[in-house]
Amino acid sequence: MSYQKIYEYARSNPEGFWMEAATAIDWETEPSRALSDENAPLYEWFADGTLNGCWNAVDRHVAAGHGDRVAIIHDSPVTGNVQKITYAQLQERVALLAGGLQAKGVTKGDRVIIYMPMVPQALEAMLACARIGAVHSVVFGGFAAAELAVRINDAQPKCIIAASCGIEPGRVVHYKPLLDAAIDEATHKPDFCVIFQREQEVASLTEGRDVDWHGFQHGVEPAPCVPVTGNHPAYILYTSGTWASKNVIRHTGGHLVALNWSMRNLYDMNPGSVLGRLRCGVGRGHSLYLLCAPDLWRTTIVFEGKAHRHARCGHVLAHVIVTTR
Repeated sequence: MSYQKIYEYARSNPEGFWMEAATAIDWETEPSRALSDENAPLYEWFADGTLNGCWNAVDRHVAAGHGDRVAIIHDSPVTGNVQKITYAQLQERVALLAGGLQAKGVTKGDRVIIYMPMVPQALEAMLACARIGAVHSVVFGGFAAAELAVRINDAQPKCIIAASCGIEPGRVVHYKPLLDAAIDEATHKPDFCVIFQREQEVASLTEGRDVDWHGFQHGVEPAPCVPVTGNHPAYILYTSGTWASKNVIRHTGGHLVALNWSMRNLYDMNPGSVLGRLRCGVGRGHSLYLLCAPDLWRTTIVFEGKAHRHARCGHVLAHVIVTTR
């Protein structure tokens, strides 16, 4: 069907169009309608349905027999390392991380700030939040302490997940001092911070507040996927620069349905497609990808290095994960 015909159908029957699109993702409880407009101009999509974003991005593809497929390739030109992670491995890692967060008191609706470089652990952190219904916000790794503090005050996170450092050509960017300075400056204080220690720099942990990424997961029960309503916030995205008051909150159901449809029909992403580096220019329009385009299997390539210098490009890559069915 041509784009024009699809457009005409969507305009003539928007409710039917989006309810049909919603069948492409997995629901715990299917929604009874697409758009809730009782509080217009504040609209909600698929509000009475229930689902889980992490299930749609990871678990259902393992259940469908695709666990051995490669989900993520981490290609770091600055370290010379290439790492491949399968769907089954990703599921295990995400469930344990989510279990660790739960054991520390993070529950559905709590906010979590993620302050990390372009590494697979950033994707795992986003998925872990979605798995338990926590609302995450990605702050570009290496962002200035003062601006990180503004976002901490606005989001009021229960937890901050950060790396000890980032790596760029010719230098190591020290994240932990920036994180410490931001927390000192912020009026809101997180209950705890999870620090992913990288071999290029092992940061000092603040006693009573910081926990080690691997250590705090030891012995915890893997967390199951927690169903949330379609209008449950999935993440908070702040605009770049100092305009922290301009934030976008994306709800889970509408985001996943629209993303699935867009990736399939506008970007021609089909089973077996490979998503590589996205150009910096798409950041403003497409940095809302978050977790997945359900119904598609593909491999996401996470680049670390030169691309990390571009905040918008980093946001896009950090928000796109892989799916298969």
